[in-house]
Amino acid sequence: MCKIFLCDLYRGEIRTSRTVVSSVLQTMDAFMFFTLFSSMFLTINAFESNCPMVKCSHGGPDIRFPFRALGQQPQHCGNPGFELVCRDNTTMIHFPTHGPLVVKAISYDIRKLSLLDPKSCVHEVFLNLNLSGTPFQYYYLLKNFIYLNCSTRLSPSFDEVLCLSGSSHHVYTVESSLPIPVSCRPLKAIPIPFSYSPYLADNSFGLGLTWSLPGRKDFEEQVGSCVFQSKAGPQSGCPNITLDKGFSIVHVLSGEAVSTILNILLCIFAVTTMMISIKICNSKKVDEQTENENPLSEVSN
Repeated sequence: MCKIFLCDLYRGEIRTSRTVVSSVLQTMDAFMFFTLFSSMFLTINAFESNCPMVKCSHGGPDIRFPFRALGQQPQHCGNPGFELVCRDNTTMIHFPTHGPLVVKAISYDIRKLSLLDPKSCVHEVFLNLNLSGTPFQYYYLLKNFIYLNCSTRLSPSFDEVLCLSGSSHHVYTVESSLPIPVSCRPLKAIPIPFSYSPYLADNSFGLGLTWSLPGRKDFEEQVGSCVFQSKAGPQSGCPNITLDKGFSIVHVLSGEAVSTILNILLCIFAVTTMMISIKICNSKKVDEQTENENPLSEVSN
């Protein structure tokens, strides 16, 4: 009876010890989660307080990284080449080879910049806009076309670009593989999204751009442009998280706050690693204590 009593008593002490250690480890887990969450929350709030999102009008697009509004957001809040201007409650972007265009919408999840031509002549934009040296490319697939300047009107099978034509000259867009009519001379051969059609809106159709961030392409392909969400590609963006409602990790990797934020994250990682090591060490000690101090074999003798 005494042996059985001693066995039961020791088992009870082991259970109590395990319960205490388990409670300590659970407390450590909660502390680690609280530390990580609080640090990330404070980091995000600190960045957003320095780079607040702005709009040029109530219904205008949100302006945030990588874009920034000149005169309303600090320089570190956006990348070079992504400067926007608020003019008469309208969001504008300026291209040196063409001039200002109206920003209709910015879709951050699929990286699409939808533009409007204030002159309502999108093919003049196609003809003159040179995107080399900018972070932008056309959003749609391009096809080679030739702009023709003709002294006489062509057959009705060709659609005349009315906004570029006059009484004595007629402008057309034709595929580069077609022969050039005798009454025409080529103005420019250029890859553009669409040929001219009188049935399509002449101020916006095809005028969509996408962008890339220098030095971040490989990073985004590996971990995605959304926090905790990988990205399949520029066409699909983030399938489960909408960046307009979330926080982009690109924010953390931009601006003058880069080194400070990275140092904070490195400290969090170091503390977390140390606490996990302590947790594993304590767990091993409990197992070794249970194996080495088990008196069942001695009591049975």
